[in-house]
Amino acid sequence: MHDIAIIGTGPAGISAAITAKLRGKDVALYGKKDLSEKMKKAHMIENYTGLPHIGGEELAAAMNDHLSQMGIEITEKRISAVYAMGDYFSLQCGEEFLEARSVIIATGVVNAALLEGEEKFLGRGVSYCATCDGVLYKGKTVAVIADTEDAAEEANYLAQLASSVLYLPLKPLQLPEADNITIIGGKPKAVTGAMKADTLVTDEGSYPADCVFVLRDAIRPSGLVPGIETEGAHIKVNISMETSIPGVFACGDIAGLPYQYIKAAGQGNVAALSAVKYLAGKNSNRNV
Repeated sequence: MHDIAIIGTGPAGISAAITAKLRGKDVALYGKKDLSEKMKKAHMIENYTGLPHIGGEELAAAMNDHLSQMGIEITEKRISAVYAMGDYFSLQCGEEFLEARSVIIATGVVNAALLEGEEKFLGRGVSYCATCDGVLYKGKTVAVIADTEDAAEEANYLAQLASSVLYLPLKPLQLPEADNITIIGGKPKAVTGAMKADTLVTDEGSYPADCVFVLRDAIRPSGLVPGIETEGAHIKVNISMETSIPGVFACGDIAGLPYQYIKAAGQGNVAALSAVKYLAGKNSNRNV
């Protein structure tokens, strides 16, 4: 049971982890060890206070070094859902469930537009996690929309369960190798069905499927944290980075505009301090 689970290893998540560790909290940091791909691709960052004219690769290396000096390890596990369980939160990672007393969401925003029908059929034939829901589709036909580096691995896993897998890569990626996987092309347009999803529609045709697995690096907040209040693609927060769910905080791009590294780092600091305050309040209530 960690004090604070932080999801995301961009400037917001890293700042939150460092601040929480300095406040003596047991921190679990989930994300990519090579940090934010968006940040690393930045040619030059001009407005990061105290670090003028710094490149994205250089800033990422400095942040990684800071984490190392603080003894904070990044756990490369993809969190697919966060559930409020009363006094703690359960974080789903494939078939594994992790626990924390508070959560900070710093995942960044989903740049891709939702497919027509994606949100409507989420949990009813649309899934964001193959290892979470694949077992539900033993002997059936599933489709995978692949936009992550580990999508091929997840598709190979699904192939062990499903009778057939349709695999649609959105960019050049390693391809899965199982015999019952068919690579399809085109641009995904919609997920259709009646009571549940049953068809993936692309600009090159329609493909019947019992489930469509949409594998992106970031999950829309409504899919990641059921019941959380959102504003478009963002999680709604107050000035203390508190969300509509007590004990859950959000910071960085996921908390809204502007999308700036310096703003994300500042919000990460605030979110961590708010989480520390929340935990102190929980402890005082236990002692009453």
